[in-house]
Amino acid sequence: MNPVKVGLLGLGTVGCGTVNVLARNGDEIARRAGRGIKVIAASARDISRERNCDISDIQLTTDPREVVNLPDVEIVVELIGGTEFTRELVLQAIENGKHVVTANKALIALHGNEIFEHAQRKGVMVAFEAAVAGGIPIIKAIREGLAGNTIQWLAGIINGTGNFILTEMRDKGRDFAEVLKEAQQLGYAEVDPTFDVEGIDAAHKLTILASIAFGIPLQFEKVYTEGISQVTQDDVSYAAELGYRIKHLGIARRANGGIELRVHPTLIPHRRLIANVDGVMNAVLVKGDAVGPTLYYGAGAGADPTASAVVADLVDVVRVMTSDPENRVPHLAFQPDAISDLSILPMEEVETAYYLRLQARDEPGVLAEVTSILGEHGISIEAVIQKEPEDGADVPVIMLTHKVIEQNMNQALARIEMLGGITDKVTRIRVESLK
Repeated sequence: MNPVKVGLLGLGTVGCGTVNVLARNGDEIARRAGRGIKVIAASARDISRERNCDISDIQLTTDPREVVNLPDVEIVVELIGGTEFTRELVLQAIENGKHVVTANKALIALHGNEIFEHAQRKGVMVAFEAAVAGGIPIIKAIREGLAGNTIQWLAGIINGTGNFILTEMRDKGRDFAEVLKEAQQLGYAEVDPTFDVEGIDAAHKLTILASIAFGIPLQFEKVYTEGISQVTQDDVSYAAELGYRIKHLGIARRANGGIELRVHPTLIPHRRLIANVDGVMNAVLVKGDAVGPTLYYGAGAGADPTASAVVADLVDVVRVMTSDPENRVPHLAFQPDAISDLSILPMEEVETAYYLRLQARDEPGVLAEVTSILGEHGISIEAVIQKEPEDGADVPVIMLTHKVIEQNMNQALARIEMLGGITDKVTRIRVESLK
């Protein structure tokens, strides 16, 4: 049987990784898929540049539209990135009756609803395993492996750059700005690191995970997003003193009245497995009602890990190319006519515990005023650390609270920051036990 012909949009790190994995494991892949898989065409900005993959048998072009419209191409693999132009390319590929594989989390998070609807009408597949957590097969695990469960919640370290920064701050006592600079030098962070350190990249991925976990539409605009740029070395040290580690988590949880969707720095008990995921690695913890908690860990980026997910998607597509479209695994795990209209809770209605760091004057009664305000808003304190003052300097006071509705905490902090004895804005980081 003739091999399935593939066109690549993008021949960079992941594109070349995909070519290499297909070449290296071609026989094994054909045994799994039932047919061989061959890249016959690829687009790249500079087709004259030397690459670390064999492109001698690949038709090259600088125009990705040529690949999308090439009659022989049966599957288009989109590895360009961005959203608007790639949306046009993917929709055109679908219109041409071609299946699509993409590693583009922003494209799926922002335009996935439209893309999947169009793909369903045309009877083609759109596969996107590589869009979340690199080589970890987390999409397939939730969509298929946990299909017998009601997913209760998930929490993930799904951005390696942020995890690398927080790990270095904890292990080596370094400041955020210093580690970020090194991450950029190592290629972990872009020149403009906003997407990574401010949580936008993680929010794209959480949007996708939540959709397949709970059967809801993709709703990136409703994800509460907070980055790690305000986390200080002091916060990392105090968290450790209290038995916690700070991780940048994406959290999606069923709650009374809707779904929580939030990305923010989070204190986790240091004994939790996910609290010990360090460096650029990714991990996703998923709690199902039948299976209990399951943890998925691995490389979240890189040429071969991401190519591993791309090729796995190619195998899936090849396996079902001759099957009835009505009997395929749905793009978002649930049948299209069964997608739920569960609301996304505003952050003010989310209930969680908190870490608070205050700068207080060394004066009698300041702490009593603070605890009085917290009490008036129904906030009880679990633990307090109060450091000794040094030569009249302000005193850092660290508190852990029990769970409280965020709106109540917002109101309490607004009052606390107005006290004469509090000399700076209160730092607050949410706390999750992940039991």
